[in-house]
Amino acid sequence: MERFDGRVAVITGAGSGIGRALAGRAAAEGMRVVIADVEVSALEEAAAEVETAGAEVVVAPTDVSRPDQVDALAGIAYERFGAVHLLCNNAGVFQGGITWQRELADWEWVFGVNFWGVLHGIRSFVPRMLEGGDEGHVVNTSSLAGLLTVAYSGPYVTSKFAVLALTECLAHDLRAHGAPVGVSVLVPGLVDTKIAYSMRNRPDEPPSEAQAPDHHLVEQALRDLTGERGLAPAEVAALVFDAVRSGRFYVTTTDVTEDMLRERFDAIVAGEFPPPAQFDR
Repeated sequence: MERFDGRVAVITGAGSGIGRALAGRAAAEGMRVVIADVEVSALEEAAAEVETAGAEVVVAPTDVSRPDQVDALAGIAYERFGAVHLLCNNAGVFQGGITWQRELADWEWVFGVNFWGVLHGIRSFVPRMLEGGDEGHVVNTSSLAGLLTVAYSGPYVTSKFAVLALTECLAHDLRAHGAPVGVSVLVPGLVDTKIAYSMRNRPDEPPSEAQAPDHHLVEQALRDLTGERGLAPAEVAALVFDAVRSGRFYVTTTDVTEDMLRERFDAIVAGEFPPPAQFDR
């Protein structure tokens, strides 16, 4: 999809971080924008920025873990604009922890947003995009943690691997049907976002530090790393739009990704345990 001007973008997780930057970039490209997030105040701030950039924007508070709310988001977008050309399933949350120590509620929350949120987006939007017959593109946000594994982050890493597999399957299905809808998967490394502050939007009571020291340890490390070494979200948004324009599938944000992937797959081919990801490289 080479042309953006006058077309319609829908972006989830648009209240902050990468989603907010994607909304700003879409506006700069001349797109009409529908932004969704569970955090209403942040969403309204993002909308003001998009409007300042001169774009027409629709605000749609949405919990992507709820299929009815994602269906409603699609209804709002199509009722207002009649089409969607760029869908960014970007909403995501972080929950770390040792695999056998995290409660089922922790896993359910992470998968509800990170995996089911993406699947709900695909199911609610892609059939309508195909019915419209115009060219389009779907961008799903996974993570470098969807390609590489590490200790103390089982819920998050597993959910992001699932998003990566889902996105590849979506691309295979669309290609097999000769559909005019392209697909990309965003696999960011460290980005200066609020991902390490995800608990602010958890609907139930998050585990305390006493209940989940394994999670809180990794959460603080992530805050330090993203704040000190994280890439600016606007730079990530630029990479995403370049990928959509050129039809690139994998969108990476760090030049060390290739080296780490080679280490991982060399170990897999040799039947060995892959080395852990080193996100501070």
